[in-house]
Amino acid sequence: MITAGRIVRLAERDRAEVYFFLDGQICSALAGDTVLTAMLASGHALRKSEFGPEPRAGFCLMGACQDCWVWQDEGPRIRACSAFVTQGMRLHTTQPESWT
Repeated sequence: MITAGRIVRLAERDRAEVYFFLDGQICSALAGDTVLTAMLASGHALRKSEFGPEPRAGFCLMGACQDCWVWQDEGPRIRACSAFVTQGMRLHTTQPESWT
């Protein structure tokens, strides 16, 4: 179910809450969520399309298409659809060159 552009959980609400940062904003997720689920449930698009202004929300959702790359403050970029969100994780929807 989506309400006001945000995914609403209908089940599995009893997992521990974790906090992460996305483009400098603090967001919350449930332990065991993928980064993509955490981002979409927080009301954020995965990223902007390189072909136009439309927001992206993932494509294959199984790590094959490489459409869901996000960047960490420290460390390599990760696939949002197959990486799990962790407490304090700092993520960006744009490449490091644009963070300044």
